[in-house]
Amino acid sequence: MATVALVHGAWHGGWAWDLLRGELEARDHEIAAPDLPCEDVDAGIEDYARCVPPADVVVGHSLGGLTIPLVAARLRVYLCGFVPGVDRNDALAPGFGDARTRDELGRSYYPDPVDGARELQYPPEAVALAHRLRRQAPVDSAVAATGPSLYVVCNRDTAMRPEWQRRAARVCDRAVELGAGHSAMLTHPRELAAILESAAREAGIV
Repeated sequence: MATVALVHGAWHGGWAWDLLRGELEARDHEIAAPDLPCEDVDAGIEDYARCVPPADVVVGHSLGGLTIPLVAARLRVYLCGFVPGVDRNDALAPGFGDARTRDELGRSYYPDPVDGARELQYPPEAVALAHRLRRQAPVDSAVAATGPSLYVVCNRDTAMRPEWQRRAARVCDRAVELGAGHSAMLTHPRELAAILESAAREAGIV
């Protein structure tokens, strides 16, 4: 058994991991999937990290990749995630974000949840979840991770360019490719659980 902390990306909450949580719990792993303070304009990346308990494996999706270097873990996994220190100027695919706007506090959000589901590549059966998308205040970090790491490249991602993901993966110890879009935790939870369990086994965790 391993402890696994799942760190959501921008606009999301711990609910985004429910399908993957089920797959991992069925394999007898202990899961934490906290809500990060993404709507708080005064919260920094350290505040995000304080919400995440130490774990054997910590997974950061998308923007969550900036948080996981600050979380105590034996293995860090970037799921199509930002990696601190890797230039992000060309990370996002052309057109991604066109459906978003910003409020008076500078927080980005989707006025129409259907647009959010489309841009984030939700499967049809999960479109209703987009109504739970939150507002995301600006946050950044340059804190690099230490210790074993894995990058999961989602090679059908239309939000974060797969080419950029492969470049970011070069700073990790290992990379695997998953035939999924940006929301792999919703579309490929079983495959993702197998990848995480295999990585934990290779790291001597389980």
